Amino acid sequence: MSLSVLHVDTAAGWRGGQNQVLLTAAGMAARGRSTAIACRRGGELAARAASAALPVRPLPFRGDLWPPAILALARWLRREAPAALVLHDPHAVSAGLLAARLAHRPRLVAVRRVDFPLRTALSRRKYTACDRIVVVSRAIGDVVAAAGIPRERLRLVYEGVPDRVPLPGGREILVALGVPESAPVVGNVAALTDHKDHATLIDAMALVRARVPEARLLILGEGERRSALEARARDRGLADRVVFAGFRRDLDRLMPAFSVFCLSSCLEGLGTSLLDAMALGLPVVATAAGGIPEAVEHGVTGCLAPVRDARALAESLVSVLQDDARRLSLGAAGRRRFLERFTVDHMVEDTLRVLEEP
Repeated sequence: MSLSVLHVDTAAGWRGGQNQVLLTAAGMAARGRSTAIACRRGGELAARAASAALPVRPLPFRGDLWPPAILALARWLRREAPAALVLHDPHAVSAGLLAARLAHRPRLVAVRRVDFPLRTALSRRKYTACDRIVVVSRAIGDVVAAAGIPRERLRLVYEGVPDRVPLPGGREILVALGVPESAPVVGNVAALTDHKDHATLIDAMALVRARVPEARLLILGEGERRSALEARARDRGLADRVVFAGFRRDLDRLMPAFSVFCLSSCLEGLGTSLLDAMALGLPVVATAAGGIPEAVEHGVTGCLAPVRDARALAESLVSVLQDDARRLSLGAAGRRRFLERFTVDHMVEDTLRVLEEP
């Protein structure tokens, strides 16, 4: 049977984008679509897709414009002749465009998940060459349009996360990580990169400590900034207040034990960890970066602070930590917003509508 949709992702590791690829492909397969994933050989997405019983096409992706990967993808296109190629990251867009030129020319749909500007002529040309560009927030759409991509090519499809019941055992894991059993916990789930701006979050926690001295900050994620951030926490006198727990697979147990979820990004397409928090009914404090305000309505579904403003972020965190009724209200409203807009079902159905356009 020929493939209806081939999803392409070139990343080696596992972050929110790869989870979105897996969720989208699984959702399409569950709706009777013939679907497969072309991804990096030996990468985390290949392993998880195989575990989910999804067809996987492992390819030798390596950076941008890597000839062996492009040629291998072209061979798959000739053999399988998919109706649509969904290109989930910038390197995938490059590989998909060139492979399509060498082989079967399916419908090309690029997905843009980040609000970084398209700075080079090559970036602008390759996105312009796609039939449609899915943007996961209006903010990203504005960035892409500012680069000269025609707005009529853009389609808004919000990212989605699974609805699930919070799992027990989070408090016990927190205690094992060194968090006192009764301590309020500010939780963050994000890669330790510059644009996630954990530095401002750590500075905010130094201010929070003065008013909520028992509070702890738990950071879940890995990245190149870890050593610098650990040093910053020590310099702010927070060595015993900030826990760097690394990459975790037990988020559905840990996150429900947070008192508040905080995302401090200075650039953010939308933020799937934020959507996870909303799905679990957690109150959210975040910066007004990128697409975040499309999920977090200040004072309704969470609290927003200006980007890189540690004092404002601290004020919002304290206001939520010190008011149990408000925490519950924001968490409940955030969950309602999740159900209205950010479920996997919404994302899959909206993506299929794009693929089925004439």
